[in-house]
Amino acid sequence: MRLVHVFVEHPILHLDHTFTYRCYDANVKRGVRVQVPFHKTSIIGFVSKVEEADEQTLAKYPYEIKEITKIIDAEPLINEELFTLADWMGKTYIAPRIACFQCMLPAKLKPSSTHGKIKMETWVRICKEPTQKLTEKQQAAYEQLERHGCMRRNTFYQMFKSPGKKLIAYGIVESYEQEAKASLLESEQDEEKTLQPDQKKAMQKLLHATQVVSLLHGVTGSGKTEVFLQLAKKVLETGRQVVLLVPEIALTPQMVQRVKARFGKAVAIYHSALNAQEKYEQYQLVKEHKVQIVVGTRSAIFMPFDHLGLIILDEEHDTSYKQDATPRYHCRDIAVWRAKYHHAKVVLASATPSLETYARAHKGIYQLVEMPKRINARFPEMQLVEMRKAVGNSESYLLSNDLLDAIYERLQKKEQIVLLLNRRGYTPILRCISCGFVQMCPHCDVAMSYHKEEQVLKCHTCGHTMSVPAYCPTCGKASWRYLGIGTQKLEEFVQIKFPQARILRMDADTTGKKHAHEDILKSFGNHEADILLGTQMIAKGLDFDNVTLVGIVNGDAMLNRSDYRSGELTYDLLEQASGRSGRGDKAGKVILQVYDTQHYAIQSVLHHDYLMFFKHEMRYRHLAGYPPYRYLVSLVFSHKTKEMVEKDVKAAMQILEKKENGKILGPASLNKLRDEYRMRILLKGKDQALLNHYAWDVYQNHITKKARTRLDIDVSPVVLE
Repeated sequence: MRLVHVFVEHPILHLDHTFTYRCYDANVKRGVRVQVPFHKTSIIGFVSKVEEADEQTLAKYPYEIKEITKIIDAEPLINEELFTLADWMGKTYIAPRIACFQCMLPAKLKPSSTHGKIKMETWVRICKEPTQKLTEKQQAAYEQLERHGCMRRNTFYQMFKSPGKKLIAYGIVESYEQEAKASLLESEQDEEKTLQPDQKKAMQKLLHATQVVSLLHGVTGSGKTEVFLQLAKKVLETGRQVVLLVPEIALTPQMVQRVKARFGKAVAIYHSALNAQEKYEQYQLVKEHKVQIVVGTRSAIFMPFDHLGLIILDEEHDTSYKQDATPRYHCRDIAVWRAKYHHAKVVLASATPSLETYARAHKGIYQLVEMPKRINARFPEMQLVEMRKAVGNSESYLLSNDLLDAIYERLQKKEQIVLLLNRRGYTPILRCISCGFVQMCPHCDVAMSYHKEEQVLKCHTCGHTMSVPAYCPTCGKASWRYLGIGTQKLEEFVQIKFPQARILRMDADTTGKKHAHEDILKSFGNHEADILLGTQMIAKGLDFDNVTLVGIVNGDAMLNRSDYRSGELTYDLLEQASGRSGRGDKAGKVILQVYDTQHYAIQSVLHHDYLMFFKHEMRYRHLAGYPPYRYLVSLVFSHKTKEMVEKDVKAAMQILEKKENGKILGPASLNKLRDEYRMRILLKGKDQALLNHYAWDVYQNHITKKARTRLDIDVSPVVLE
């Protein structure tokens, strides 16, 4: 008999310990899923430890040891490295280990009751030689199958339906089931490019780096991707594996295309737009060593590598690398951890590195590799339009005359244009001009956004939709005015101004369908559209030679956010968007429409001067005591009852006020979200481990008192409301 120690599927911190079960099956192993009785239900568990036991050992337990109902997996799902990583993540991010295991595995393999069944396919193969004479068609079917060894039954029947069925009836051919496998498709091969002097220098530094982590700080259009590909080739030649991460799905198609063109079939793809079966199939390609390189978004960092040599995080500054649900890990941290485990290298790449990363490189903790020049040796021409003056001169508040003239000029030359507005929908606010009432989301403290195409109001926070009310619920008048601008309205305005222009819009509303990102970018790359208009998803990583104009609308809108990173987020977005222009042989131009022309983030973009921005922003962070000078831990309490939130926050404050060597900010009330009231306490200090310890103390008190509010702990939050 065996005693099996199991983490149960509920990702709750107070259940973050193993439960003991007995098992008489010798096949139970560490790392497999099992079905177990739990209270009055049956749930899924994940085996952490197996030990031999006898009846005497069993008798020592003060409670009845129940028996495992079912062993789900024949072999362990994760290796010892990922077990160790889950322990580290649980401690670092204050998260239950079962949640860490769940985020490491594709949905079909998650230790969860909701995991789906793995898709099976029916195949056929020859099981014995024919003893009777076959007809001409039966002989052809037999020979076809003999050549291939095995075939999908559907394919076999399409070619030889009646003779194929006869062969099965004769017992010459047999059907059998096997898991559906991802197809490894050939793609057009791309020749390795000759590296420019800056690229060669960067390549050599990265190859011979003594530090685990290198920051590749290359301006937009400097040729970082070619350096990635040649570096990956060098690592693959040593028999080791490579993972290349991009922050968003929108960037995946172009990167996949380039990697597949260079490495052929040996590539797996892993991102959130794949369905559960596709993710499982890509995961299996890595596990079965059928591919050596993976391109994907954040979750691809957990692929089951066993001989990892290189991890590349492209656009490393992007906030999408931070997980916004438990466990709230940062992909960069996981990359560094796994690289140390495998004695591999990490390359963090960006034209606009995060302040935390650049500060570490500046201090020599990371190796700093610079690529300060563009491949074509010229930056786009930058033009700043002050919208206060433009509107004062009776120009449109949407697009200034300068931008309209530039669009017209590019259309005449058959060149392409990118227009960025980081707000989707038609207009952000529906306001009654009679009494000032603004239609808010009934579940969140945010204004509803008007979407003209569907004639509805949408909440961009919780997704709630409602029809536009005919009359104001406050004063009863039908005097609505739509204020502000979204991508739908901008598209409509541009189409009116340029009726012949072919426009593609790329935002959360147009990319909901499968392959939508890929289809839009492919169409634009094939010159099937003149203007690509959208939100921040078009601002980075895209490479189109024929784009010679980038127009940025409301470029300084993010500066109005209360988040301490608003300046950094603004600079990143604008500098990245500017980099989409003039990447080929044709000269590029960027027109930046803003209201605050003197802000240092705007001026830094105007001169493509990252160091200017870095120095200004670091001075502000130092004065305010924000990262990278201090660490942060966020504690957010949520409940449908406001009084309950206030009560539990008060209890947490009583614990924290006794602590030393740290600063407490708050409690602060946050916007109501999905019918829940929320309050936040922010811990700030120089010692990350100490702040984590304080957060653990608050949580322990929270569960001991059986508090009814939900407590969400975020270690090193990248965005604060």
